[in-house]
Order: sequence, then structure tokens, then C-alpha cells
Amino acid sequence: MTHTVHPYAHRLGIIRDWKSRWFARDAKSYRENIKVDETIRRFLTKRLRGTYTSGIEIERSASTLRVILATARPGLVIGRSGENAVKLRKELSDVIRTVAPLDRRALKFDIIELRQPETDASVVAYMVVEGLEKRMPFRRVLKQTVEKVMASREVEGVRVTISGRLGGAEMSRKEEVKKGRIPLQTFRADINFANEEAHLPYGVIGVKVWIYRGNVYQDKSTSRRSAVSVAR
Repeated sequence: MTHTVHPYAHRLGIIRDWKSRWFARDAKSYRENIKVDETIRRFLTKRLRGTYTSGIEIERSASTLRVILATARPGLVIGRSGENAVKLRKELSDVIRTVAPLDRRALKFDIIELRQPETDASVVAYMVVEGLEKRMPFRRVLKQTVEKVMASREVEGVRVTISGRLGGAEMSRKEEVKKGRIPLQTFRADINFANEEAHLPYGVIGVKVWIYRGNVYQDKSTSRRSAVSVAR
């Protein structure tokens, strides 16, 4: 029997780094940091739905808590003159205080723009969810999404799977569209994976996306992203 593993966790320490980077001195602070990280991710995922948010990374030092947000639509997150970013940082600080009232670290909020959104699985999953929630035919959504992703030079393969009451049918089923190749068992394969949920009147439809962006033979720099200056 084979074991199904997450494509991100499968490559930790090889071509992937941890999404939370910090050191805890004792078990109590470790539990608190884990709880704060989970609260931050849930809050931002719910608050920033529809802004094509890709990833949330958290870094801690002795005096600062840094939240790095990667998004394909930084203008929606930052807002005019940075007012949305300031408001979001304030709301995030209030949420952190409710979970860890004794944590006095200064919160720093960085927003990073994705240069090529079509090569990011989270953004592509949001595209599929938007199409399904707009009541577009699911086969057309899958076909258009796969063609848009494969149009990028960096992408060598893509696979999109949706499951649920497709088209409002009484019995749930699974549909999949694949183009190119997805070597899931190759450690150096740069495979980006994401799953999302489309909420429709007749139920929830699950969306999974795999994107293969070639093999990594050395440490890749974050050249796909460009930092966006945010008022801190």
C-alpha cells in the first residue's frame, strides 16, 4: 500500500523551507507560538478571501513577529495610500493579543507580489473556485484554467481535480483534467499544490491543483516575487 503525502511536506528540507520559522525556549512558549500561528493563518485566510493570496509565512525573533503575505493582487491588500494594510495590521494585532496577551513582540507586516500568478497553485485554485461560484459550467472552467496555466513557460505540467455535486447532481462525483506531467515522487521536482473549497447552494465542491515547474538542482532564489513596500 502506498501512502499519500502532501507535496509540500514531502520536500521539506530538500527544496522547501518551513512556513513558520522561530525557536521556542520551552514547551509553554512552543504551544503558544503554535496557537498564535494557527490563529494568524485562519484569520488572514478568511479576511483576504478573493485577493488571490498564495502563502502566509511567519518569522519570529526576540522582539518582532513578522508576517509575510504573498498575493497576486497587492493593490487590494495594501489599499489607497496603504490604509488597508494599516487596518489589517491593527486587526491582526488585536487577534494576536486575544490569544497571547503576554506576547509583546512588535508586529511587522510585509506584502509580496507574485510576478506570475498562473504558476502558483493557490491562485489557480482561487480561479477555479471563482468560476464555479459564478455558476459557470465546470468542464469549461477546468479546460480554460489548464490552458491558461500551461501558457506559462515555467510550467511543465498541471493537474486540476474537483469533486462534489458537480452541476447540482444528486450524487457527487469527481472530475479531473491533466496536461503535461506531474512527477510526485521526485524530490527535486518543484511541485506546487493547493486545495480550496467552492461554496455553492447545493453543497461544497472541493478543488485540488498540482503545478509542476521543473526540477530544482540548486537553491532557487525568490526571483518570481518582487517585494512591495508597505508602511510599517
